[in-house]
Amino acid sequence: MENSKALALVSGVVVLDQLLKQWALHLAEPITIIPGVFSLALATNTGSAFGILQNQNLLLAILSFLVIGLLGYYYFRGDGSLSRPGLLLVAAGAFGNLIDRIFLGHVVDFVDFSFWPAFNLADSAITLGIAVLILNLWRKP
Repeated sequence: MENSKALALVSGVVVLDQLLKQWALHLAEPITIIPGVFSLALATNTGSAFGILQNQNLLLAILSFLVIGLLGYYYFRGDGSLSRPGLLLVAAGAFGNLIDRIFLGHVVDFVDFSFWPAFNLADSAITLGIAVLILNLWRKP
């Protein structure tokens, strides 16, 4: 993947994530999409995935910086396969949530399925990126 395309992918995910979070911060009340199943509702998280490491913002910010740096290293060292877009998606998601941690002290979530913890676009990018990385590992001999 060309560096300009990589920058466009990461920037696009981060900007859209931040715009959606700004929108969510101004939600006066939840928007029900499917009653009892799916809504858009403001939630904040001072921890990481599934709320683990609650109130460990500094530790999570430092870990995010380290992960982004490591992903960048592997991106530029990579072979151009499927792993590169996966690395970019994970890095973009980590960066989107890192921005929240630095400026807000918590991560803004707003996608709420009643059977799953609330999440955001950055979380979705991380999940998709990890799926791409796993697929790439599975495909290699």
